[in-house]
Amino acid sequence: MANEVRDYLSRQFETAWALTEFHLNGLATEECLWRPAHQGLHVHQGPDGRWRADWPDREDYDIGPSSIAWLTWHLGFWWSMVLNHSFGDGTLSRENVMWPGTADDVRKWIGELQSQWRAVLEQVTDDDLRSAQRTRWPLQDRPFGDVVAWVNIELTKNAAELGYARFLYAVRAR
Repeated sequence: MANEVRDYLSRQFETAWALTEFHLNGLATEECLWRPAHQGLHVHQGPDGRWRADWPDREDYDIGPSSIAWLTWHLGFWWSMVLNHSFGDGTLSRENVMWPGTADDVRKWIGELQSQWRAVLEQVTDDDLRSAQRTRWPLQDRPFGDVVAWVNIELTKNAAELGYARFLYAVRAR
């Protein structure tokens, strides 16, 4: 049954990825750095040239809408964390995940994460899906299949957010 479940999860992932890829295609750096409101989560370039992301201390509507740069950073952040904590040394932290700085580099970064994740999905076994051994972030003490399902949901959510922000950018007041 787990192979069947793995196949469902993989097909779900492919759908989520297609939606994400659709919204990443043609994305420009100018769009990424545009802010849809005077406040909201964004990225900031430090004196060292690296782009760091805001981190909310709460998740309320009044913090404002996120920029596309922040949304793409967030996508790369959680995916990097899942891969590092499930298949790496588990030492990656939010503070060490930087926004790449351009839309082209965003596509490259997220594409590499997608390739790594796809390779994981191809190798995952029945026992892996049932086991909590690899489940370290963002969930604990749950079957790894729950992490795979969470990635699919989170990716779909991020695709929707990116699409909505791109619609807003396209019709912004000029």
